[in-house]
Amino acid sequence: MGILKVENLRHSFKDKILYQNAKFEIFKGEHVGIVGQNGTGKTTLLRLLVGEIVPDKGQIRWQKNIKIGYLDQYADVDQTLTIFEYLKTAFYDLYAVENELNKIYENMSENLDEKTSQLASDYQNFLLNRGFYEIESTILKVANGLGISAIGVESLLGNLSGGQRAKVILAKLLLENPDVLLLDEPTNFLDVEHVNWLTEYLKSFEGEFLVVSHDFDFLEKITNCILDIQFQKITKYNGNFSKFLEIKGLRRENYIRQFQAQQKEIKKHMDYIAKNRVRASTAKQAQSRMKALEKIDVLPPPQTPPKPNFKLVSLPISAQKALKVHGLEIGYDKVLLPKISFEIRAGEKVVITGFNGIGKSTLLKTLIGQIPAIGGSFKFADSVKIGYFEQSLSWKDPNESAFEIISEKFPKQSQQEVRKNLAGCGVMAKNVFQKIGTLSGGEQSKVKLCILTNTKSNFLILDEPTNHLDADSKEILKQQLVKWEGNLILVSHETTFYKNWADKVINLNKVRSNRGGF
Repeated sequence: MGILKVENLRHSFKDKILYQNAKFEIFKGEHVGIVGQNGTGKTTLLRLLVGEIVPDKGQIRWQKNIKIGYLDQYADVDQTLTIFEYLKTAFYDLYAVENELNKIYENMSENLDEKTSQLASDYQNFLLNRGFYEIESTILKVANGLGISAIGVESLLGNLSGGQRAKVILAKLLLENPDVLLLDEPTNFLDVEHVNWLTEYLKSFEGEFLVVSHDFDFLEKITNCILDIQFQKITKYNGNFSKFLEIKGLRRENYIRQFQAQQKEIKKHMDYIAKNRVRASTAKQAQSRMKALEKIDVLPPPQTPPKPNFKLVSLPISAQKALKVHGLEIGYDKVLLPKISFEIRAGEKVVITGFNGIGKSTLLKTLIGQIPAIGGSFKFADSVKIGYFEQSLSWKDPNESAFEIISEKFPKQSQQEVRKNLAGCGVMAKNVFQKIGTLSGGEQSKVKLCILTNTKSNFLILDEPTNHLDADSKEILKQQLVKWEGNLILVSHETTFYKNWADKVINLNKVRSNRGGF
């Protein structure tokens, strides 16, 4: 047996079956990517593997005494700790040994027998071998790699944004150095340079890992096998992401050929039977053909996952300059950046970049009027109508269904129109009346995109819209944005998503470096 064996796995959520008799095995040295359409159960699989939820049926068996580390970006943390204090908890076992060693040293004047001296020596060697005296430099190395040092390791956890907090939780997990890592979308809150650092870290990781990610460039570099969840099955492919796509494509083409050949053969038999069953001279042969037909193991038709169709239609903009920003200061309790100045002309598509926590989302929220500017000014053209996509998957009422959310947002739409619009954005019929908070991140994003596609606008402001989208959805959204005739401000950490069509990129890191506006 390998380090993990899954057999006869069946799990459902309400009336939706995620896996049916699924099985796979993970062996030593395997670096695994988990892929699949939104809502197929990628995150659920990780939760099953760590025992957070129990499968309806089947067995999940880990190698004995294996240490598993699971990335839970929403884990409860002590808000009063500093980042550095929290990261030090990754080494709690070493600090416990140091505490015992200090007790021995304190009592040495009274008790200095050979046994106690040997114990002190063993403790000391243990700490040396485990790198205890390099803990601070180890913490700072990981903090630098993930961009946490820019926040300040003395910052309180309670003062961090959601993305910053997620990075700190990831850092602690890496510092714990488990035998197996289970990571759910680890790059969602990382900038390009920090994704590169994590890529190199995982490539050299001596243990095993399973990673759920929609960042396929990332998966291409770190994996040597792929688990593909589709049609209630989990199929394992050896090789990296591009090899997986190649093999899966070839298997599908081969299956289609087999299906078509079988259908042709079945039709041939059926035609013969229809023509000859009533003739006395050929009835026996027809009966023989019918028996042969009954023995055929009929292949089911090839299945194709439904694809969304995000239709974005732009209203016209009459002004030459759609947005003018002058000396803008953004933040909540304090100013995050030096003064920002830039202009966006009618029809321009602009990408905002910069490391997490620098203020990208804050800038967008300021521009849409969700939070007030601290100083400076900005002015949209009078003809501008904004369509906004918020990164956070938070809802006014997480118990509402997607149907209720769209109906409330667009009360003039009939029930049939609401369902049609949700289906057009890739929200499956069985999920339309499910509580929004129970849907996958990708499905929730599609509900947000449904709101966007039904909002009359000419200026899109999108904050990380691809974070939870599967490959097909991401590609279709990109095609729509390329064709979009209005203005666009996009925050994205995926360079490959925008690099060939964005008109300009505004890097907030340059603002922070006091290099002025744009």
